[in-house]
Amino acid sequence: MYASAGVGVLALLLGMFLTLKVGFLKRFCIPAPVTGGLIVSLLLLLLHSVFGVEFAFEGSVKDICMMLFFTSVGFQSDVKVIKNGGRPLVVMIVLVAVLIACQNFISVGIAKGLGMSGLFGMAAGSIPMCGGHGTAGGFSPLLEKMGLEGADSITMAAATFGLVAGSLLGGPLGEALIRRHHLAEQGDSDVMAIIETTETKKKEQSTEENLYRKYLMAACMLVAAMALGSGLSKLLAMTGITFPTYFGSLLVACFMRNIAGIKPFKSSALCVDQMVSIGDICLQLFLGMAMASLRLWELASLALPLALILFSQVAFMAVYGAFVAFPLLGKNYDSAVLVSGLCGFGLGATPNAMANMSAVCYKYHYSPAPFVIVPIIGAMFVDIINTGIITLFLNLI
Repeated sequence: MYASAGVGVLALLLGMFLTLKVGFLKRFCIPAPVTGGLIVSLLLLLLHSVFGVEFAFEGSVKDICMMLFFTSVGFQSDVKVIKNGGRPLVVMIVLVAVLIACQNFISVGIAKGLGMSGLFGMAAGSIPMCGGHGTAGGFSPLLEKMGLEGADSITMAAATFGLVAGSLLGGPLGEALIRRHHLAEQGDSDVMAIIETTETKKKEQSTEENLYRKYLMAACMLVAAMALGSGLSKLLAMTGITFPTYFGSLLVACFMRNIAGIKPFKSSALCVDQMVSIGDICLQLFLGMAMASLRLWELASLALPLALILFSQVAFMAVYGAFVAFPLLGKNYDSAVLVSGLCGFGLGATPNAMANMSAVCYKYHYSPAPFVIVPIIGAMFVDIINTGIITLFLNLI
């Protein structure tokens, strides 16, 4: 257990070092544990191919980190913020839900057409696309349990592809929509400075003791939600419906956040900011361990069908963004910027979405609404909607 966790930490540290040194990785928002973990897994692939050496990783620490991350996502789900986004936020939520369903229909349909298991299609559908590496790691044990060999390698490879594809597609598509519909003229101002100023949050000055107490409270609330969530997961399992292991904890955390949010002082007592920090740290550790433990040799026979599904997902994302999302969002400058963000977290993750929108705004002018809407959806709604739809598809399959 400790050796497996240690290899994951080394992968994370290697990725952090490379992200600082290699401009390409920072430009395309490739997570540090993905970079370092992929290098470690490639090294293990070399050892397996040349010397026949095979490593087995123990996943207890990885699973705990995964549970903590998704529990922290539940605590970020404040239903009241929907009012702040207005109609564009509601439209984007619906668009994301439809996108997730379509991604699974496409991947499962292609897999079935190739005579393969529908589970293989799910491993290249919304699990790695809208879900990214976090959801991919969360669902891969379930896919393995249901009979898909090498599920972790398939989902992680697809999620890595999606990160790069989302960054490459979003900016150019948003820019093309702006030029085609003459929505804005190229600007000269330093928009990035405006964006950074807008996104900066004012944080209260705290003593070290108060900060320690907040992190302690956040950790206690996360563990309490996980404890209650484990009981809920057992009750959900009794229904005969297949749910991911973290689903109970995510629901309990969401319930606790919104019950506490009825009164502002109770909401602040949850220390959500500290929960987010703990969740982010756990996500980094989880990804480092998950990526380092990939068995890439299992992908050899699946490379062609996996590539076919993934390129189909990219093509659909481009068509969906240009001809469905853009008109429904209003066919204006804000909608073009939102489409670039949709491509980011529709194929990769929320940081990709933010980077895409920043690139578009840098060329033209800053648009505040997308930078409010996209983080809300990425933090609160994508994982919950995705988990529900994935669960439905897995049970239908």
